[in-house]
Amino acid sequence: MQPLWTAEREVTPELASALIREQFPAVAAAGAPSIERLGVGWDNVAYLVGGIHVFRFPQRQLAVPLLETESRLLPVLAPRLPLPVPVPIFLGLPSPAYPWPFQGYARLAGRPASDASLDEAARERAAVPLARFLRALHDVPAAEAAHLGAPGDTLGRADAPMNAQQTRERLGEARARGLLDRGTALDAICAEAEAEGARAPAPPPTLVHGDLYARHLLVDSRGALSGVIDWGDVHVGHPALDLSIVFGFLPPRARRVLLRVRRRARRERVVPSPPPRPLLWCHPPALRHRRVRRRPRARSPRRARQRQRRVSVARHTTRSLM
Repeated sequence: MQPLWTAEREVTPELASALIREQFPAVAAAGAPSIERLGVGWDNVAYLVGGIHVFRFPQRQLAVPLLETESRLLPVLAPRLPLPVPVPIFLGLPSPAYPWPFQGYARLAGRPASDASLDEAARERAAVPLARFLRALHDVPAAEAAHLGAPGDTLGRADAPMNAQQTRERLGEARARGLLDRGTALDAICAEAEAEGARAPAPPPTLVHGDLYARHLLVDSRGALSGVIDWGDVHVGHPALDLSIVFGFLPPRARRVLLRVRRRARRERVVPSPPPRPLLWCHPPALRHRRVRRRPRARSPRRARQRQRRVSVARHTTRSLM
């Protein structure tokens, strides 16, 4: 299988160290700092330097304007948000050794929620701080965000019919490998998205994180939310893109808590119209962009009934957003 993307310019630890020493000698003033790769994503690679700074380097040209948008927006957003976000303090410039800008910021405390093995109680406790974070982010005036350089939804992330078609393609690949049966609930959801998504009224433009899921939430040693990272997809678009975290991270009971906090915010101000149900259901990036490589375990009848109950709860919760 061909990879979905390849790095146009791989940034090795040696190259990262050389660029940091050249442009930010104060970071290396006490000697050669340690450097450790924190992770690599679709667009960037991140290194932990000296245990206290994180440097992110684009590995594809298309990531450069995303990094520049972060650099303009995050210093303005940080004091308005109730959770810490990375604020660039080192802005690297293109050079003969590396053609693109890069950035560095103080390391935020915590680790990705996706790596923390959080139990249901810990995820339930995250509902209120997560709701307050989303309320504060979505309160930022769209016109101000656009003035600071936040783009619109140029990728059609909120295009429900397009998302449904991409989901169908991924489901077809899974079925070709014998991983799924035909006639799953996802087919019905995609049909609903195509039928209703195009007719749903668009809410007012809203500043959104754009890629909010467990890997981009940080938690401390107690499992409490401690930060939100990876803002490369920040843009002015549809709030449903961020609200997909309701289904991807929170257990059913906590979803209702988040929605109650959100309703209280509605009584205090004018808020965007709630997202249409098909948009929320068909957005998950895991279905649209990732391929399943392992054969899932066969479900027992009891597990199938439990799954159906979860689907019913999720549908009921989504309707409450209407």
